[in-house]
Amino acid sequence: MARYDHLELVRLPEQFERRKHGGGGPPPARDRGQHSGRLRDELDAATQEQRSRRKPEFVDPSLILRVQMTGAPLEEEWQRLGLTVLSSDADRTLVLFASNDEMQEFRARLDAYQAGAPPGQKHAPYNNFVAGIESIGSVEPRDRIGHRLREEGFSAPNDFLPRTSYLVDLELWDLGERRLRERKLEDVISYVEARAGEVLDRYIGPSISMFRARLTGELIRTLLTIEEIAAIDLPPAPDVTTADALDLTLTDVPPMNALADDAPVIGIIDSGVNDHPFLADVFAGAIAVPDDLGTADVWGHGTRVAGVAVFGDLRAQLGRGELQRGARICAAKVVNDQGDFDDRRLVPSQMRQAVTTLKQRFGCRIFVIALADRRRVFDGGKVGTWAATLDELARELDVVIIVSAGNRSPRGGNRLEQAVTEYPRYLLEDANRFFEPAGALNVITVGALAHGEGLDPDRADDVRVRPITRELEPSPFSRVGPGPGGATKPDVVEVGGTLIFDPVVGRLRGGEELASAGVLTLYHRYLDRLFTGGSGTSYAAPRVAFSAAQILTRFPQASANLVRALLVGSADIPESSRDRLQLLGTEAIRNICGHGLVNLERAAFSDDARVTLYAEDELALDHFAVYRIPIPDAFQAGNGERVIRVTLAFDPPVRHTRNDYAGLGMSFRLVRGCEPDLIFEHYRRREQAEGPFPELAPRYNCQLIPGPQARERGTVQSAMVAFKRGVEEYGDSYYLVVRCESGWATHVERQSFAVIVQLLHKAEVQLYERVQQRIRLGA
Repeated sequence: MARYDHLELVRLPEQFERRKHGGGGPPPARDRGQHSGRLRDELDAATQEQRSRRKPEFVDPSLILRVQMTGAPLEEEWQRLGLTVLSSDADRTLVLFASNDEMQEFRARLDAYQAGAPPGQKHAPYNNFVAGIESIGSVEPRDRIGHRLREEGFSAPNDFLPRTSYLVDLELWDLGERRLRERKLEDVISYVEARAGEVLDRYIGPSISMFRARLTGELIRTLLTIEEIAAIDLPPAPDVTTADALDLTLTDVPPMNALADDAPVIGIIDSGVNDHPFLADVFAGAIAVPDDLGTADVWGHGTRVAGVAVFGDLRAQLGRGELQRGARICAAKVVNDQGDFDDRRLVPSQMRQAVTTLKQRFGCRIFVIALADRRRVFDGGKVGTWAATLDELARELDVVIIVSAGNRSPRGGNRLEQAVTEYPRYLLEDANRFFEPAGALNVITVGALAHGEGLDPDRADDVRVRPITRELEPSPFSRVGPGPGGATKPDVVEVGGTLIFDPVVGRLRGGEELASAGVLTLYHRYLDRLFTGGSGTSYAAPRVAFSAAQILTRFPQASANLVRALLVGSADIPESSRDRLQLLGTEAIRNICGHGLVNLERAAFSDDARVTLYAEDELALDHFAVYRIPIPDAFQAGNGERVIRVTLAFDPPVRHTRNDYAGLGMSFRLVRGCEPDLIFEHYRRREQAEGPFPELAPRYNCQLIPGPQARERGTVQSAMVAFKRGVEEYGDSYYLVVRCESGWATHVERQSFAVIVQLLHKAEVQLYERVQQRIRLGA
């Protein structure tokens, strides 16, 4: 097969502000006097309640309100009153911060609304705003108890035993500028230390302020009443797996390739990486966070992850009689020798220090975090601080961060056989949603596929031992999405091994016990043995990192957004997975498999019948760009299925306390059969005097699948349209419209993104040369 460079996508020079759509309906009808009076009473009660709970040690007392809206949250109205939106929920609940508790401007609005409509006007002043407020109250102490503690049975302050010691993470509300957050954090820390609490670590990021402490239950009860505290929760507990070995020696393995000094570097953030003979000359270096963890991989997980990241499919390479390494590595040890996070450090601060140091010291631009918080199953609501920190780092540093979805043993005890009989339905159980931080939107989240049935020769003839999966079906332990707001998660899937049902020993067995059931990788105690096996999404994630490194080898200057777009744009759901899951429905397939299995060949190269065009660009908020896509005659006419696939990747600012987690949005449309002038006139913002915008006939819009509602929830969006008959009537150019839509992140002026367009003719028609010629001619 021919291999060609991808081609650049041409943007048309015109730049316009996009047309916005109105939103929200009318507020409910209210008795103005009764409604404004009730809101005034609720505000007074919340203010008085918080005054009574204030501690004298705190300076600049804050008023924090919980407001329930009936329609649109109208955040801009609250901001005009000088209030900061701290949190928003899907049920239209807002948490607001006021720097003082007088609320004079808000009270003035209540008075104006109560007085009624001025002469000549239909509605009372501020009708939409005030009538849209359903209730006002305080954040209650029980509301500050975090998800992990709730899972452990803590639902009220009195559930904390006064004299029992608890290790907890305390997060403060994002009250605004960094200096204010620092002062509030120091206030709370001073209060804790004055009462014999032990503060172990603190962290202040772009929007996250938190500290870890060991506290008595009595002190936790008090802290739950402090307004500045957003949540108190247990620290994350990592989900990692161990593995046994294969009996192979150095004399059994073929020689390995050498790598250039400028080869891409993958950062392994895990339990450390040992100086294995197969890694020694590609190992750039290691750090520990904190330093006293040391860098040796005693637990073993990090070395196994590194083996997959460097070699990809090691089993296949040994079968072919060659060992081809695809990347150099560096490592940050963040879990201890028992596989647990350090008690003294906050995970967000560990992640920030690990990622920034590895990038600065070793030039690392790809990171694998094959760890997950087994105490935090994503429930469809908000992500946690770990996920938000990774999203911030991906945006700030322009790096590709790849995380595993997490693992679950599907059945146990007297229900063990159901691991076979109920597969794959149990993958969709609520308990099988992915772990934190897999909900991060600016990272690549990876689920697992099985490499086969997993039986070894000794058990293949034992009728009692049953496989669960076949090749490239979802692994029975893989956790699933969707992500925040219904975003497609996992983004992609890769091979991560399987499980088999073994009634002889009374348990499910994976690659940790039977190498045939798992992924082949490197063993951390290499003096004992060289190789080992393991089953888990921990081994699927580094396979994607291996592919990302090959893309960076081809495109050394590529942005993280372009790497993400090429990975996702190359992915397809394997037919075996689609067949096994088809009865569960299209949405279930997407929640389990995401966009599918990465195809490195498609990601890195074009060929004769498949052309990839790409652009790395940026847009001002509320603007749009139009790109011309050349459509050769061979693509327009004749028989054979033809496909156009579009993939967009961007990295918005995030805030984990908000229901609208991403601070801005992006989207795309594929238009055909009309001139660019009509497209610009349809999408651009128009002044009222210019009259209505010209409509685009429905036939001009390509019906991409999935549709906008499904795809626009994530930050990597991919959709396609297929043609099985001639499309000559639509001409030799299609147009891609990419839009940037503002949200709460009004401080952002421009958003970077990458977009790729793939043209594929399944009849192996020569496309590449013709598209390339059109681009050269500017046609």
